Parts: sequence; C-alpha cells; structure tokens
Amino acid sequence: MEFVILTGLSGAGKTRAMHAMEDIGFYCVDNLPPALIPVFYDLCDKSEGIQRRIAVVTDTRGGELFKSFFSALETLKAQDKPYKILFLDSADSILVNRFQETRRKHPLAEAMQGSLEQAVRLEREMLRPVKEISDYVIDTSNIPVASLKSRISDLFLQNDNDAIAVHCISFGFKHGLPLEADLVFDVRCLPNPFYIDELRDKTGLDAPVRDYVMQCEETEGFKTRFTDMIDYMLPLYVREGKSQLVIAVGCTGGHHRSVALAQYMHDHLAEKGIRVSVTHRDIAKK
Repeated sequence: MEFVILTGLSGAGKTRAMHAMEDIGFYCVDNLPPALIPVFYDLCDKSEGIQRRIAVVTDTRGGELFKSFFSALETLKAQDKPYKILFLDSADSILVNRFQETRRKHPLAEAMQGSLEQAVRLEREMLRPVKEISDYVIDTSNIPVASLKSRISDLFLQNDNDAIAVHCISFGFKHGLPLEADLVFDVRCLPNPFYIDELRDKTGLDAPVRDYVMQCEETEGFKTRFTDMIDYMLPLYVREGKSQLVIAVGCTGGHHRSVALAQYMHDHLAEKGIRVSVTHRDIAKK
C-alpha cells in the first residue's frame, strides 16, 4: 500500500494538493488527527474494498491533537508500515496575503491574539521539525494551480518507490531564490542574450536564444560539468533514500540563460529515463 501523509503550512495549498492526488487515484482523508493515522493505516491495510493508494491530510487545525504527530510516526515505524510525507510550504508574505484575500481565519490566530503575521510565524516554527523529515517539499509561493497539480502528478502518478523524481526550475535572481531548491546553479557568468537586440524579447525556449546560449564556448564547459555532476549525484541521492531532487538554475531575470539550461537538464534526464519535470518560474515576469 502507498501511504502519503500530506501536511504543511496553513494556506500553502494542501486542499488543492489533496484534490490533485484524488485525480490520480488516491483515496484522501482531510484533517485527520495524527493519533488516528496508525489506526486508519491499519484499517486501510486490512480492507479489501479500499484503494491501495492513500493520502491523509493532517496539520495544525487539530490544535493540541497535532502534538501527537511524531508519536504517530514512531508507531508506524514500529509496525514496519512504510509511508511518505509531502510538505507544502510558502513564503510568509504569500500566506498572509492568501488569508487576507479569502478572509479565512488562521488556525493559530487566537493563540496570537488575532495577529495573522505572528500566527504564520508560530506555525512555521511548530512545523519546522516536520519539514526537516519530509520526503517531498513543494514551495507554492509562485506555483499556479495547474502547475501544482502537475508537480503532484510527477511525484505520485507512477508507483515506483525506488525512483527519484527530479524537478528543474529556472528563475531570476532578482525575483528571489526558489525556497524548495536542493541545488542552485548560478549561470550569470555566461554570455547574456539580453544585450543582443534581436534576442532580448525572446526566451530560452526560443531557438535563436537557446542556440546562442548553448553554443557559446563558456556554456560548453559548463554543460559538461553540469551533467557530469548531476549524473554522479543522482544515484547517491537514491541510495540515501531521497525521493525528490529540485535543481534550480538562475540567471538575472529568469528569461534566457537559466531557461535554456534548465530545459537542457530536463531533456538530458528525460533521455536517461528519469522522472523529471520542469518549471520556468519567472519566464513571464518583467
């Protein structure tokens, strides 16, 4: 049985993630107290009529009940019941804006005398140990609904517990680092198509820009080292039990060099049969 515990910060998109998991065949239960997770796991494991792909959502909405989270995990481990943890994160400012836009109440707002900002900070501290042990972490700060569904599908559509899912992200440093990145590569050292008039308004997905970036002598040396490093490291990550690797490639604005090289890495890994997806986070930003 494939059993996923979905958790994370309030407002980070757990409900949307749960719906995405339902769409790819998971039986999902929302707002399950952690103490009931081992009981529910056992029920699902013994039932012949229930689906064999299960996801449960648990978070701080349970109040004091959430404190049993780690003891519930210890129970699962003691009973030799495998599971994965998917953690959804987002920047504090984004979370505050989402709650203000929806006019919903944060589950920890009362504990912080109604202060939304303090409630978000408190919850982040409470969930920091959970995030550190999670198998998958998705930062939804800049991910549209459709892209989040795609990320969920990339992670869980295939039931291959031994494989690693790689996600490549291109970004612009002026828009900030991707919070979920495991590896960050700075390609601002490479020749910049922005300074060529006929290429400035195109992106790294357009052939003229891609060819300019990829055919530079400097890029040739970078590509060799880039692919050698990732090819060497992936089996080591798999051996250590890592389920997801996020590779971020950044240039100044996230339009040209980073896009071309993130797409190049995606295509390289896809040719090797590795589960891989790509997001060009800042390609449409000014």
